[in-house]
Amino acid sequence: MMAARAQADYDYLIKLILVGDNGVGKSGLLLRFSEGSFATSFNTTIGIDFLIRTIELEGKRIKLQIWDTAGQERFRTITTAYYRGAMGILLVYDVTDESSFNNIRSWIRNIEQHASDNVNKILVGNKADMDESKRAVPTSKGQALADEYGIKFFETGAKTNVEQVFFTIAKDIKQRLSETDTKAEPSTIKINQPDAAGGKGELTQKSACCGC
Repeated sequence: MMAARAQADYDYLIKLILVGDNGVGKSGLLLRFSEGSFATSFNTTIGIDFLIRTIELEGKRIKLQIWDTAGQERFRTITTAYYRGAMGILLVYDVTDESSFNNIRSWIRNIEQHASDNVNKILVGNKADMDESKRAVPTSKGQALADEYGIKFFETGAKTNVEQVFFTIAKDIKQRLSETDTKAEPSTIKINQPDAAGGKGELTQKSACCGC
């Protein structure tokens, strides 16, 4: 086991998870967010995959640990275990697949059952760059659902809004953690704690089947 560094190279470590039906493009979002930092490819997610990317945000170094969860029904019992400790959740649907949008309410119920009460959430309508004739969920419908739950909403495409989505939820979580630092929130991982991941790279990728 690699020895822990004496000082962490980040100010905050934030755990994010992506949830949504199979085929909505969660792995693709993660891949596009990693482009320019790490060359990789994704197959259909079996169990859990995650990557780590460190970003600069408002003068702080934020290490994002982003978990890509399988959307298949048979893996949902695995997925729910990873809600615990999550600080932010990206709810992803495919704008060309109305059923994936309708199932967002089910994913939100799972979050309410298994995640922390104060977890940050963001709604993402993916594949918005597809031919408009293939669109099944209007932008206004996605915005209305986000408004109903009081969360932010973005539509993403192959080269649209991907970075903005991750930076936005990271900024919101950072603000929440900054406000609760003095309360020693259990999910907050502070600087100078040992970083078990080790290494100096900006972004690494891990994978696990049926848990870590």
